[in-house]
Amino acid sequence: MSSLYDCHQEGEVQYQQFPSKSSQNRLLCIKGRDNHDGSWNYYALAWPKALPYNATLMKGLTFVSYNHYSYENIWHGLSAMVPFVAWHQKNNCELPTRWILYHWGELRLGMGPWLQTLMHATFDGEPVIERFDGINDEDGGDPVCFEKAVVMRHNEGGMSRERRMEVYDLMRCKARMYCNVSLDNKDDNHKAVGMTLLMRTGPRSFTNEPAIIGIFEKECAKIDGCRMTVAYSNNLTFCEQVKLMSMTDILVSPHGAQLTNIFLMDRNSSVMEFFPKGWLKLAGVGQYVFHWIASWSGMRHQGAWRDPNGENCTYSEDDRRCMSIYKNGRIGYNETYFSEWARNVLNEVKTMKLEKSQSNGSASSSNGCMC
Repeated sequence: MSSLYDCHQEGEVQYQQFPSKSSQNRLLCIKGRDNHDGSWNYYALAWPKALPYNATLMKGLTFVSYNHYSYENIWHGLSAMVPFVAWHQKNNCELPTRWILYHWGELRLGMGPWLQTLMHATFDGEPVIERFDGINDEDGGDPVCFEKAVVMRHNEGGMSRERRMEVYDLMRCKARMYCNVSLDNKDDNHKAVGMTLLMRTGPRSFTNEPAIIGIFEKECAKIDGCRMTVAYSNNLTFCEQVKLMSMTDILVSPHGAQLTNIFLMDRNSSVMEFFPKGWLKLAGVGQYVFHWIASWSGMRHQGAWRDPNGENCTYSEDDRRCMSIYKNGRIGYNETYFSEWARNVLNEVKTMKLEKSQSNGSASSSNGCMC
């Protein structure tokens, strides 16, 4: 669909809609459902009264995602879904009848469980991923046309920071409603500070977890009302993650997909991120994704600590072949640095919460979700 122009208003999501003025009121039609070679999948436009021979017309609104990101990876998948949430929010909360997912032009038949549940919460129902069951698939299959289709190809590209924050606000709100988590402040003590150590196992985990826990526990104990929680990202359900993030003001965690959960914290919450050796030079811009999502969702990224020590590479440290070693490295610790860093962030968050409590009193900030 790269030959077609996108609709785009300044600060808003870029998308294609069918039928529309730009499509001369023609419908989107698709032929082929290959999940190994996208070159066998085709699209065309057709007038409603002149659909292709043997075409099936699918009623309702169809969301079509065409991108280069995996729907199984929670960060990649979330980035692909955000523009649909933005369109939904901007168009009277209109709900899709079905989803069609393409990755590099190849049909995909599902999302990862975390993403599937988030979309269920956001759109008030289990997403129906179109598999084209019951459609003749001989010779590439019969064509399928859509009464109304919205196509996204650029993820969050073109959206302003303010607009992105509105979208993340909606997803946070809907996730909390879905999981029966209060939309109001964390507890009756608005001055309390919740610090969560969200651990990983295996690659990019801490080499000495007891030492890490001890450092942050010690600093938390110095702050009146600080409550520290240690959790592991690989054994939490979606709703357990939502609840945990709703109670978190400061998230302490290694770089990894589990940090995608940061948008589920209240706005202005803080993130402290940790990297193994070698990432700064070799990992490319992708290492900054959680800086970006923190900014886009209204959080405070409090910086990153990069371990100067780790496994040695037989090549020079600037050689990209070393990244295969560093990528899954583990993370050590620096007690002096971590203690001071934790102390500064805790004091900042405590001060901010006190100021907010004094200015807002005990009034609830929740008025329900926008959609």
